[in-house]
Amino acid sequence: MLFFVSARPTQAEDQQPDQGADLAQELTNPLADLMTIPIQMNLDRDIGPNDDGKKIQTNIQPVVSFSLNESWNLISRTILPVIYQDDIFPGEGSQFGLGDVSLSLFFSPKKPTAGGVIWGVGPIFLLPTATDSLLGARKWGTGPTAVALTMRGPWTVGVLANHVWSVAGDSDRQDISNTFLQPFAAYTWPNAWTVSVQSESTYNWKTEKWSVPINAAVSKLVRWGKLPVSLQAGVGYWAESPENGPEGFRFRLQANFVLPKLF
Repeated sequence: MLFFVSARPTQAEDQQPDQGADLAQELTNPLADLMTIPIQMNLDRDIGPNDDGKKIQTNIQPVVSFSLNESWNLISRTILPVIYQDDIFPGEGSQFGLGDVSLSLFFSPKKPTAGGVIWGVGPIFLLPTATDSLLGARKWGTGPTAVALTMRGPWTVGVLANHVWSVAGDSDRQDISNTFLQPFAAYTWPNAWTVSVQSESTYNWKTEKWSVPINAAVSKLVRWGKLPVSLQAGVGYWAESPENGPEGFRFRLQANFVLPKLF
């Protein structure tokens, strides 16, 4: 669960132990007024024409919230994927390195709507930073991104979406036109345990193929000294994937470090 302004802004350094559930729920909000660094490792298998490939992708995902004025925040979300893959491309062996980086910027009101909806919109950028041609698309891309959610009691429910078109890059590589949809729901208990379910579905308009993993995870907010950290473990299943894409079950581990706000 590739990967998020809040009805009640929270500063990590102000949290007390008995307020752990509030912070744990804030971490289910993609637009929370927090500074965090989630590090997420995903394992996918049965990839490639012979279904014998595997991929371990570790996403380093710094999130920084900037206060623009009394009414608006700007939330920056970056995904830096470090990838190890093996036997995905016949005859190519294994590859290890940095994949393509994506940067999302959300302009979000500091207060939710009268109906309790928290929302943000902005651009997303795809940067061809892959250190191996088999780890990235070799394309520059951009498009719109948006997120909307509501937090009712212990529940957080919402959806994040974006679309990326390629605008430049290697002319020998396929152009990009991908829609990403991430509906999510999470429930947080007073003891700072959280259960979440979400999908990270992608539709490729060039190949007209869906990739649909369904993910479930359990997380617990703990403290390493004064540093709040959310530890998560999850499992998913590929309900739909393109030919040569991953199949079966997938596995996820994540540590989300909550840092003191600087902006």
